[in-house]
Amino acid sequence: MMTKMKQKYQLILASNSPRRRELLAGLDMPFEVKVIPGIEENYPSELAMEDIPQYIAREKASAYQVEEGQLVITADTIVVLDNQVFGKPKDDSDAVAMLRKLSGKTHQVITGVCLTTHDGQRSFHVSTEVTFKSFTEEEILYYVGHYHPLDKAGAYGIQEWIGYIGVTGLKGSFFNVMGFPVQRIYEEINKL
Repeated sequence: MMTKMKQKYQLILASNSPRRRELLAGLDMPFEVKVIPGIEENYPSELAMEDIPQYIAREKASAYQVEEGQLVITADTIVVLDNQVFGKPKDDSDAVAMLRKLSGKTHQVITGVCLTTHDGQRSFHVSTEVTFKSFTEEEILYYVGHYHPLDKAGAYGIQEWIGYIGVTGLKGSFFNVMGFPVQRIYEEINKL
């Protein structure tokens, strides 16, 4: 089945994220990375929380001219706690504030993915619940100071130190928390 799919589409990952590149590479499908800089990640305020990353993934996809035989993959991830959306922090102090709020609580990580071919588009979202222990102020400052998680929704990477010491519960896809639900992406690509 994989051989057929590889021949059907030239995969293009439209993301600068090293984590997304690593996870897509894990599916053993050849792909290239093409990123159009400066795409806004704004969304209408009336969107339901679970629709936000899917909307942004579709917006990112609309910037690409997709040729016959190409499949462009775009994605966006948010963190949600108590109906508040946490995107990427603006600076270290914003990252510290986010982690203080997430400390000792269960939050949702929602990734929206858009698969775009010359003939159409398929988009979906995947949600995972993550529970953190209560962090000390020292732990938060250490993590932000050493890892500078400014490119990560919710100001953390589950695959980094804070995830090692802080995650006490996980319900759903671990890879979704990294920003790329590879199992679902694999399934959706095979449906095309």
